[in-house]
Amino acid sequence: MKSQIVGAIFARGGSKGIPGKNLRLLCGKPLIAYAIEVALKSSHIDRVIVSTDSEEIAAAAERYGAEIPFMRPAHLATDEAPEWAAWQHAISALRGSNVEMDVFVCVPPTAPLRAVEDVDACIEELVESDAELVLSVKPAERNPSFNMVTIDGSGYAGLATPPAAPLHRRQDAPSVFDVTTVAYAARPDFVLASTSIFEGRVRAVVVPAE
Repeated sequence: MKSQIVGAIFARGGSKGIPGKNLRLLCGKPLIAYAIEVALKSSHIDRVIVSTDSEEIAAAAERYGAEIPFMRPAHLATDEAPEWAAWQHAISALRGSNVEMDVFVCVPPTAPLRAVEDVDACIEELVESDAELVLSVKPAERNPSFNMVTIDGSGYAGLATPPAAPLHRRQDAPSVFDVTTVAYAARPDFVLASTSIFEGRVRAVVVPAE
């Protein structure tokens, strides 16, 4: 059986920060639709699935062209459940249905302005390197070695990440990046064998802040 690149969108129904977040309308379409549409446009992704515990989200996802090969168990859809465990469940469920995949791509609903080219770049970086996971990042606006501080129990402030030598100019601080939710491309075996992203060889694709 030919191996596939599977694009997966994780959208639970019990969002607390913004209730019903994944179905909230943005320019007339539910938020989840934007992730599905970009995954379907990818030149590399063969199959687009949605992992959800919500029948309402599942119905909306199918309307926009995604598959719902399984429903996410309730214990993996709580506020406390790590999404990594939902990734593992999705990969195991697909393999249990005899779906072989070379690459597993998470396309979160929370970046509706993503460009398909950036999703494809994450996949290409994974396939063309020895990385076990590739994530998308953007240049950070603040640097923990220069202008980010922590405050201790006594109220004193200190640099979040003190440099080895004093820095007098922001330009001398090492470059840092914010992780974005544009895409995560991973090797399935790494996801199943690990408990978090940075346990493995991780590379990054820099995407524009906008």
